[in-house]
Amino acid sequence: MEIFLNDNQDKIKIDTEYWYDFVIKLAELLKLKENSEISITFVDNKEIQSLNKTYRNIDKATDVLSFPFDNSFNLPVEVLGDIVISTEKAVSQAEEYENTLNREIGFLITHGLLHLLGYDHENIEDEKEMFALQKELLKDFSF
Repeated sequence: MEIFLNDNQDKIKIDTEYWYDFVIKLAELLKLKENSEISITFVDNKEIQSLNKTYRNIDKATDVLSFPFDNSFNLPVEVLGDIVISTEKAVSQAEEYENTLNREIGFLITHGLLHLLGYDHENIEDEKEMFALQKELLKDFSF
Protein backbone atom coordinates (compact mmCIF):
# COMPACT_ATOMS: atom_id res chain seq x y z
CA MET A 1 0.00 0.00 0.00
CA GLU A 2 1.26 3.44 -0.90
CA ILE A 3 0.69 6.06 1.80
CA PHE A 4 1.43 9.73 1.33
CA LEU A 5 1.60 11.70 4.58
CA ASN A 6 1.79 15.47 4.36
CA ASP A 7 2.26 17.80 7.31
CA ASN A 8 1.10 21.22 6.14
CA GLN A 9 0.73 22.83 9.56
CA ASP A 10 2.96 24.02 12.39
CA LYS A 11 0.63 23.70 15.41
CA ILE A 12 1.77 20.27 16.64
CA LYS A 13 4.56 17.85 15.81
CA ILE A 14 3.36 14.97 13.64
CA ASP A 15 5.25 11.68 13.88
CA THR A 16 4.81 10.59 10.26
CA GLU A 17 6.46 7.20 10.88
CA TYR A 18 3.97 6.41 13.64
CA TRP A 19 1.00 7.34 11.44
CA TYR A 20 2.41 5.45 8.46
CA ASP A 21 2.60 2.29 10.60
CA PHE A 22 -0.90 2.96 11.92
CA VAL A 23 -2.37 3.21 8.42
CA ILE A 24 -0.55 0.03 7.33
CA LYS A 25 -2.12 -1.87 10.25
CA LEU A 26 -5.52 -0.34 9.52
CA ALA A 27 -5.24 -1.36 5.86
CA GLU A 28 -4.43 -4.92 6.92
CA LEU A 29 -7.47 -5.03 9.23
CA LEU A 30 -9.65 -3.74 6.40
CA LYS A 31 -8.03 -6.15 3.92
CA LEU A 32 -7.28 -3.35 1.47
CA LYS A 33 -5.56 -4.25 -1.77
CA GLU A 34 -1.78 -3.99 -1.78
CA ASN A 35 -1.92 -1.69 -4.80
CA SER A 36 -4.06 0.86 -2.91
CA GLU A 37 -2.99 4.46 -2.45
CA ILE A 38 -4.07 7.01 0.13
CA SER A 39 -3.04 10.53 0.97
CA ILE A 40 -3.36 12.02 4.46
CA THR A 41 -2.68 15.69 5.02
CA PHE A 42 -2.49 17.45 8.37
CA VAL A 43 -3.55 21.10 8.26
CA ASP A 44 -4.59 23.90 10.61
CA ASN A 45 -8.13 25.19 11.19
CA LYS A 46 -7.76 27.98 8.64
CA GLU A 47 -6.88 25.54 5.84
CA ILE A 48 -9.59 23.00 6.67
CA GLN A 49 -12.17 25.79 6.94
CA SER A 50 -11.21 26.97 3.46
CA LEU A 51 -11.54 23.43 2.09
CA ASN A 52 -14.83 22.90 3.90
CA LYS A 53 -16.21 26.12 2.42
CA THR A 54 -14.98 25.32 -1.08
CA TYR A 55 -16.11 21.69 -1.27
CA ARG A 56 -19.05 21.49 1.15
CA ASN A 57 -20.23 25.11 1.25
CA ILE A 58 -19.82 25.11 5.05
CA ASP A 59 -17.80 28.09 6.26
CA LYS A 60 -16.34 26.65 9.46
CA ALA A 61 -13.46 24.47 10.53
CA THR A 62 -14.11 20.76 10.85
CA ASP A 63 -12.02 17.87 12.15
CA VAL A 64 -11.67 15.67 9.06
CA LEU A 65 -12.57 15.80 5.38
CA SER A 66 -12.46 12.88 2.96
CA PHE A 67 -12.17 13.18 -0.79
CA PRO A 68 -12.76 9.82 -2.49
CA PHE A 69 -11.06 9.28 -5.81
CA ASP A 70 -13.08 8.36 -8.90
CA ASN A 71 -11.57 5.00 -9.83
CA SER A 72 -13.41 4.76 -13.13
CA PHE A 73 -10.16 5.53 -14.99
CA ASN A 74 -8.92 1.91 -14.90
CA LEU A 75 -5.58 2.82 -13.32
CA PRO A 76 -3.07 0.11 -12.36
CA VAL A 77 -3.44 1.22 -8.72
CA GLU A 78 -6.52 1.69 -6.59
CA VAL A 79 -6.39 5.29 -5.46
CA LEU A 80 -8.66 5.55 -2.43
CA GLY A 81 -8.46 9.31 -2.13
CA ASP A 82 -7.41 12.04 0.27
CA ILE A 83 -8.01 12.60 3.96
CA VAL A 84 -7.43 16.04 5.47
CA ILE A 85 -7.21 16.41 9.24
CA SER A 86 -7.16 19.58 11.31
CA THR A 87 -4.58 19.14 14.05
CA GLU A 88 -6.12 22.06 15.96
CA LYS A 89 -9.52 20.34 15.97
CA ALA A 90 -7.86 17.07 16.96
CA VAL A 91 -6.25 18.77 19.97
CA SER A 92 -9.49 20.42 21.11
CA GLN A 93 -11.53 17.24 20.61
CA ALA A 94 -8.96 15.13 22.46
CA GLU A 95 -9.36 17.49 25.42
CA GLU A 96 -13.17 17.55 25.10
CA TYR A 97 -13.51 13.75 24.92
CA GLU A 98 -10.66 13.15 27.41
CA ASN A 99 -8.68 11.17 24.84
CA THR A 100 -5.01 11.27 24.05
CA LEU A 101 -4.13 13.25 20.95
CA ASN A 102 -2.93 10.08 19.23
CA ARG A 103 -6.27 8.37 20.00
CA GLU A 104 -8.13 11.31 18.46
CA ILE A 105 -5.95 11.42 15.35
CA GLY A 106 -6.26 7.64 15.01
CA PHE A 107 -10.04 7.98 15.19
CA LEU A 108 -10.04 10.75 12.57
CA ILE A 109 -7.83 8.76 10.18
CA THR A 110 -10.06 5.71 10.62
CA HIS A 111 -13.21 7.78 10.15
CA GLY A 112 -11.81 9.43 7.03
CA LEU A 113 -10.66 6.12 5.56
CA LEU A 114 -14.08 4.55 6.09
CA HIS A 115 -15.61 7.49 4.21
CA LEU A 116 -13.19 6.82 1.34
CA LEU A 117 -14.40 3.21 1.35
CA GLY A 118 -18.02 4.32 0.97
CA TYR A 119 -19.25 4.33 4.57
CA ASP A 120 -21.27 7.27 5.80
CA HIS A 121 -23.44 8.36 8.69
CA GLU A 122 -26.28 10.10 6.87
CA ASN A 123 -28.92 7.98 8.60
CA ILE A 124 -29.11 6.14 11.92
CA GLU A 125 -28.52 2.65 10.48
CA ASP A 126 -25.47 3.72 8.48
CA GLU A 127 -24.13 5.64 11.47
CA LYS A 128 -24.45 2.58 13.72
CA GLU A 129 -22.65 0.42 11.15
CA MET A 130 -19.84 2.91 10.57
CA PHE A 131 -19.26 3.71 14.24
CA ALA A 132 -19.34 0.03 15.23
CA LEU A 133 -16.69 -0.72 12.60
CA GLN A 134 -14.56 2.23 13.79
CA LYS A 135 -14.77 0.95 17.35
CA GLU A 136 -13.84 -2.58 16.26
CA LEU A 137 -10.89 -1.34 14.19
CA LEU A 138 -9.49 0.82 16.97
CA LYS A 139 -9.96 -1.58 19.89
CA ASP A 140 -6.55 -3.25 19.61
CA PHE A 141 -4.51 -0.08 19.21
CA SER A 142 -2.89 1.37 22.30
CA PHE A 143 -2.74 5.11 22.16
